[in-house]
Amino acid sequence: MKGPSFSVIIPAHNEEKYVERCISSVRRAANYYGGKTEIIVVCNRCTDRTAQLAEAKGARVLFNDERCIAEVRNTGIFSASGDIIVTIDCDNLMTKGTLKEIAYLMSTGLYIGGGAPVCFERHSLPLLLNEKLCALGFRLTGLYCGIFWAEKKTFEAIGGFAEKKAMEDVYTAAKLKKYGKRTGRLYTSLRKNHLINSTRKFDDLGDWLYFRLLFKNAGVFIKAAAGDRSQLDALLDKLFYDYNSGKETDYGIS
Repeated sequence: MKGPSFSVIIPAHNEEKYVERCISSVRRAANYYGGKTEIIVVCNRCTDRTAQLAEAKGARVLFNDERCIAEVRNTGIFSASGDIIVTIDCDNLMTKGTLKEIAYLMSTGLYIGGGAPVCFERHSLPLLLNEKLCALGFRLTGLYCGIFWAEKKTFEAIGGFAEKKAMEDVYTAAKLKKYGKRTGRLYTSLRKNHLINSTRKFDDLGDWLYFRLLFKNAGVFIKAAAGDRSQLDALLDKLFYDYNSGKETDYGIS
C-alpha cells in the first residue's frame, strides 16, 4: 500500500554552513521511508549561497523576507504538495526513521500530529540541563515542539504556524492540540526518533547561554510581560533573526 507523501519545510537565514547537511539528513530519512518526499528550503533575507546550495542538493527554494520565522515556515507550508508537512530548522538534523515513524503514527488515525524529543549534537552539563528542562516542559504541557508534523490540510485548517515573533512553536503546538481535541485525535511526540539540535550558538557564546540570557535580561522579559516588547523584539532580532548576518556581537549577556 502506497504511503502518504511528505513535504519537509526548512526555513533558512544565511545557512550555507548548515543547509547541505540538513538536506542530507532529510534525504536519508526519505530514502529509509521510501515514499515521495519533497524538500522546500525557504530562504529568509539570505545574502550568502544558501539558495544555490539548496538547489544543488535537489531542494525546491522559495523566498520570504519577513522577520518572523512562523511566516517563513508558512510560505513553505502553503506552497507544499505533500500530504504531510514536517518542519525542521536548517541547522538541525533529522534522524533516519523520522518520516517512517510519522507515517506509521498518522496511519493509526489516532493523532492530529506532533513534535519530537530534542537531543543536542554534543553534550555538557548546561546542555544536558537544557535538554531535561525542555523534556519536562513537553511532558507537563503536552505541547511537543522541535520537529513539527501534521497533515497539510490540518495546517491549513488552523491557519498555519502562529505568526508570532517569539514562542511561535508553543502557540502552534497549542493550536494543533486544540484542533486535535475537536476532531477526536491526540497531539503527540515521536517515540523512536528525535531532533538533533544544533549547538552553534552555544559553541559561539558558551554552553550557559540561555541561563545567562535569562539572568542578564530579566528586566527585558518583565517589561515584555507588562506589554512593552520593544527591547525583547530587539533582543530576538539579534539572537535569532540576524544571527547569521555577521552582526551578532552584543546580546546583553556578556
